[in-house]
Amino acid sequence: MRRIAQVAVVALLFAATACSGDGGGGASKDTPGVTDAGILIGTHMPLTGPAAAGYSKIAPASKAYFDYVNANGGVHGRKITYKVMDDTYNPATTQQVVRELVLQDKVFAIFNGLGTATHTGVLDFLKTNRVPDLFVSSGSRSWNQPQKYPGTFGFNPDYTVEGKVLGTYVKTTFPGQKVCFLGQDDDFGRDSLLGFEKGLGAPVTAKQTYVTSNPNVGPQIGAFKAAACEVVMLGSIPGFTALSLGTAAKIGYKPQFVVSNVGSDPATLTKSLGAAAPALLEGIIAEGYLPLSNEDGNPWIQLFKKVNAQYNGGAEFDNLVVYGMAGAYLLVQALQAAGQDLTREGIIEAVEKGGFAGGPGLAPLRFSKDDHSGYGGMRLTKITGGKAVFFGPTYQTDAKDGPVKDYPAPPATPPANGIPPAS
Repeated sequence: MRRIAQVAVVALLFAATACSGDGGGGASKDTPGVTDAGILIGTHMPLTGPAAAGYSKIAPASKAYFDYVNANGGVHGRKITYKVMDDTYNPATTQQVVRELVLQDKVFAIFNGLGTATHTGVLDFLKTNRVPDLFVSSGSRSWNQPQKYPGTFGFNPDYTVEGKVLGTYVKTTFPGQKVCFLGQDDDFGRDSLLGFEKGLGAPVTAKQTYVTSNPNVGPQIGAFKAAACEVVMLGSIPGFTALSLGTAAKIGYKPQFVVSNVGSDPATLTKSLGAAAPALLEGIIAEGYLPLSNEDGNPWIQLFKKVNAQYNGGAEFDNLVVYGMAGAYLLVQALQAAGQDLTREGIIEAVEKGGFAGGPGLAPLRFSKDDHSGYGGMRLTKITGGKAVFFGPTYQTDAKDGPVKDYPAPPATPPANGIPPAS
């Protein structure tokens, strides 16, 4: 009788699966976080703590775009629920909240988890639990290890790519000048320095690091002044970019600052620097790979401003809001490509197929079976009058010894309804 009952249960489950969804498709019954009506996505973000300045705006912007998609029918009829956990930019806390998202909430995937040191600590856990780890909010090269971490994919251009572009610019523009580097004491800083020196074609004159638990960069900036460094690259998050600029001003030190994209948003820096911001930010060189928030004529900015007004409470619109929505757009592209019968294996396969053209990025995405890194290039910016402005071409390169070269393809425009089409 027990055997008959088991067979009957299996038959009922098979029948239910066959009848679900559109045309026989539907949610896999054993796929965590997926039902016929919804998809549960999770993330860890520094909503408080040393990296909250600016970065706390990313997740609400992503959620706003998901809400916009939900209001227009969702993805294959499913609505996205986005659960955001505050990890305070503390790796130990990141591990706690990600375990909760996976084991208790049973999310379908982790999306855009922010931070190099924070996210590195959950890679093995996510792999063991077969959780897709999509579009990490960091440029570490660690995300591009498809053999070791087959479910992890980057988003940002990796920090070595970024460093190569900036180093090449400095070598060309400031030949013969003393160049120094201050970076975060983790893979973010180390990868940035590696790329920067590749682009320079030589070691920097002096290099220093900082840790996020110590908000004092006086010794480091003082060492650069003593070494007569004329150009200083900062591989820093926004709070430590502001600290570096303010500290340099206090000691009468005025080098040319060149700043990583992740720490160069003018609106965020202005909040930290206050009245001194206009003078301290003027002329800073950085990079971008997404449209700038001040480009009012850009159709992506027009779309994201509309979404921001309708679904993000009209929050202050800056480059970090653009970043959050651009990442969310890419996730929707991936979900659309994965199809109606959504599985964890299916979305990984969809991302590895690549082909995510048509998004807001200026440079190409590099996804394939052998490459899980994100964007492959950037365009230089200069802060003028408190605003970042693009100049020159978009560049592309790799994290190794390939050349830095122009990427001539024009940017895409968004679909009429602002939502990626289903594949």
